[in-house]
Amino acid sequence: MPLKLSGSCHCGGVRFSASSHAPVPFMRCYCSICRKTAGGGGYAINLHAQKRTLEVVGTTTVFRAALGNVDGNCRISEAERHFCGACASALWVFSPDYPDLFHPFASAIDGELPRPPSLVHMMLGSKAPWVEPDFGPDDQRFDEYPDETLEEWHRTRGLWID
Repeated sequence: MPLKLSGSCHCGGVRFSASSHAPVPFMRCYCSICRKTAGGGGYAINLHAQKRTLEVVGTTTVFRAALGNVDGNCRISEAERHFCGACASALWVFSPDYPDLFHPFASAIDGELPRPPSLVHMMLGSKAPWVEPDFGPDDQRFDEYPDETLEEWHRTRGLWID
């Protein structure tokens, strides 16, 4: 049975819950969007949850990041970053590219989360110069995206919850 994740914002104005087959907080994202909107330590940790099970009490505000390219042009991301409009707590990310999923920020979860056996550090090519990642001996490192998805990582390690 999937793990039920329950989370909230700092002021308590928004509470949410959802089911997750892949709740281990193993992936640290150092991209500028994650670290500036949700990552006080220079990274954010996104979880994996089923969109159809999402229940929300309260109202969120949505932010869509501007994405630049090498030509200096920019477009607005389709991904929706949900925040509390009162206290600005980062709650989750939803992308229409993956309509069955959404990604709660581990920092918004109120209950216990499983301890990861190792970490994946992604988007290291975008990390802030002041950030000194704490790499464990079995951690994986990627300048951009990892080789495995959240689901694949959980499944290959026997951590997927049916």
